[in-house]
Amino acid sequence: MTPLSRLSFANLAANGAEQLAMAAIPLMAALMLGATAETMGALSAAQTLPYLLLSLLAGLWADRLPRHYLMAGSEAGRALLLALVPLLAFAGRLDLASLAVLGFALSACTVLFNVAAQAYLPAIVARDGLPAANAKIEFTRAAAVFLGPGLAGAIAGWTSPAWALAVSAVTSAITVALLLTPGMRRDVAMTEKPPIRQALTEGLIVVWRHPLLRAIAACAMAWNFSWFVLMAVFVLFAVNTLGLTPAQTGIALGAQGLGMLLAALAAPMIHTRLRLGIMILLGPATSLFAAFAIGATTLMRGDAAFMMLLAGFFLFGFGPMLWTIGQTSLRQAIVPLRLIGRVSAIQQVATLGMRPLGALAGGFIGERFGLEAAIWLAVIGYGVQLAVILLSQMPALDALPPSLEEEGAAA
Repeated sequence: MTPLSRLSFANLAANGAEQLAMAAIPLMAALMLGATAETMGALSAAQTLPYLLLSLLAGLWADRLPRHYLMAGSEAGRALLLALVPLLAFAGRLDLASLAVLGFALSACTVLFNVAAQAYLPAIVARDGLPAANAKIEFTRAAAVFLGPGLAGAIAGWTSPAWALAVSAVTSAITVALLLTPGMRRDVAMTEKPPIRQALTEGLIVVWRHPLLRAIAACAMAWNFSWFVLMAVFVLFAVNTLGLTPAQTGIALGAQGLGMLLAALAAPMIHTRLRLGIMILLGPATSLFAAFAIGATTLMRGDAAFMMLLAGFFLFGFGPMLWTIGQTSLRQAIVPLRLIGRVSAIQQVATLGMRPLGALAGGFIGERFGLEAAIWLAVIGYGVQLAVILLSQMPALDALPPSLEEEGAAA
């Protein structure tokens, strides 16, 4: 089995563990601990705060240490944490505060895994093969997103959300085993270790000065803020306002994974038929349509609302998956290998760091003005992210641009 295949299976298991946990934790808060909209927002913020606080440190490590060991270590930590949550729940010692702390720690593991994985891929795949390799990796992530929420909802409806976290712990342990097999031990030796301030400054300059990287960061910031405004209130809105069961809520969230799966399968064909810039643009454009579909459920009830949620989350999977494959390949092609960990981490700080802000804003608006108001705030945010990318150079991009090293040699 090739390193890419092993990485794909490890990515499937790691993302499966993450998706199970992300769906189970808010279900535990809503069904077992009596969370309100504001406390759900605070819990979501705690789960996303590591993206803001720890991504740069993860990027530095990814440019200095063997990346597959970083991935394995992060998943080992996640497995231990995931085993702890159900133990506390069954012992009656779990409350919202401890759930928030454990959610923070779990997300810290995810941050390290994601940054290391993005830096590892261009070390084992040729530049021209990056779009196809990213499509393969993202297909496994899509499968996890598709299966994880529905499985978590089914387990919650059958027994308790705590059991979903126990299953997630086993999945993380499988990831560790895959990453520590001898076939994964092909990595680039990290010989350059500049001072921390110099290393971070170098990565920041790359992102800021390159117009395409700058546009990607700005668009993704608006997308992630809006997504977590929506996620902060969605479970409460689905269960309390629309009257959906936990299983239906999980199925609705899982429709995103189905969209991601189909987009990952179609991405190679779409890449050959459309300009790269248009393929990337489909993500922000489709997201706005998806947001409107979910916003429309504030005026609906019953089966019609459920079907509209399915359509909205499906679109949230399909378009953004094309965006992820395209812009990740673009970034990996532009940025030199010695900088890829830091640049990926800086992008992650700029984009995923908006998640706690969005979660807090969604919880605040939902508590003060109603859950529907928070959902429509998310719709407005998705209009902003589409405008950002339309005003950039992205729509005119034909194919992967030259790397910074090639541009420097040509100059």
